[in-house]
Amino acid sequence: MKYLKPVTLFLILTLTPFLYSCKQNKQWKGQAPIKKVSTETVPIQLQYRGTFDLGEGVFVSNEFEGARLNGVARSNDTLITVLITPENAPINMSPWYAFKLWAEDRTEIYVKLTYPDHAAHRYIPKLSRDGLHWEVLDTTSYQSTLKTNKEGKEVPMDLTIHLSVGPDTLWISAQELITSSHVDSWLNELESHSFVTRSVIGHSHEGRPIELLSIGESDDQKMIMVLSRQHPPEISGFMAMQSFVETLCSDTEVAQQFRKNYKAYVIPYINPDGVYHGHWRHNRGGVDLNRDWENFNQPETSAVRDFMVQKVASSGGKFYFGVDFHSTQKDIYYTIDPERNGNMPGLVPEMIEATGNEFPEYQPNVRPNTDTVVKVTSAKFLFYEMGAESLTYELGDHTPREFVRKKGEISAIKLMELMLNP
Repeated sequence: MKYLKPVTLFLILTLTPFLYSCKQNKQWKGQAPIKKVSTETVPIQLQYRGTFDLGEGVFVSNEFEGARLNGVARSNDTLITVLITPENAPINMSPWYAFKLWAEDRTEIYVKLTYPDHAAHRYIPKLSRDGLHWEVLDTTSYQSTLKTNKEGKEVPMDLTIHLSVGPDTLWISAQELITSSHVDSWLNELESHSFVTRSVIGHSHEGRPIELLSIGESDDQKMIMVLSRQHPPEISGFMAMQSFVETLCSDTEVAQQFRKNYKAYVIPYINPDGVYHGHWRHNRGGVDLNRDWENFNQPETSAVRDFMVQKVASSGGKFYFGVDFHSTQKDIYYTIDPERNGNMPGLVPEMIEATGNEFPEYQPNVRPNTDTVVKVTSAKFLFYEMGAESLTYELGDHTPREFVRKKGEISAIKLMELMLNP
């Protein structure tokens, strides 16, 4: 069996702004071409939720929103084996996990994360003592077994973590936990502004609200749309979206002027069921929502489409910009073919260039999509159906959080400046 040293694994999975060189961006092409898939509702497998007594005073629990733990067993005195499986298949390899661990007496223990044969470990664990404040697990505290995937690349097939546990609950998660309660608190803060209103435009499969923020003091003649959290594990994208939206709501002169001229609509949490159940990728209907923007078989995507269509019809206005925040292995912008024009030609490449200029040694990784046949993603819908200059804004899984937030802030500033002076 081949093992991966912790530092090597960390370098494989993590990335810092310094490494975003032009050479690397040319090497890394991001995802394969998008294909149409069925978005009809299919069954999923819900995990059993409970608190598991593993003997000798050691306990594990997945009884909280966002948890993912599909099986657990005590393999020996010092080793706990955890099984992580997806909600259904086929599925993108984003194996989300989150669970709590504690012991009656202070003890050293190993936790081994295992996955189905077709999956590979992706996220460096984060630890928390309260579910709110998180730290990345130290590289000396884990190791992984390697396997060769179908592309012939060596990938981590599991992860074994060394932990010290005691009576205080220890949270272990693939990324920071950002659940409906966290989002609700954030929305409440934003709603305290006189120019922000909050409403519900639809409901998920399980009846959870699809919430909308309206930001601005203008009429609806000029609008922008901001989307996030179609895929539950994509936390860095959500964080960038938060910073982006907070900047639109700031007291700066450019933000105040922007709000007088444009109305911003924000849907921060499109897949609430998927987040609640700790899904790897899909909604409660077993579907990747970012493949349902042509057929609209799912209630979540249908709610957004209906809102936008009705808003344009009732106001006579236009959407000039649309952005959907996501996460992947590294930062990347998926854009529309720059040769095609929407309601404000040139806006997206100019915003990306202006943002990149604010960060020394940072070269934006831009991947235009010239396919005009497959239009199943949100960015394609925003552009081809609404005329909004659009992009899918991807942040790296392990991009430093300070940089994630700063990038979201600067992106919003540059967007507002450009849209006020087109």
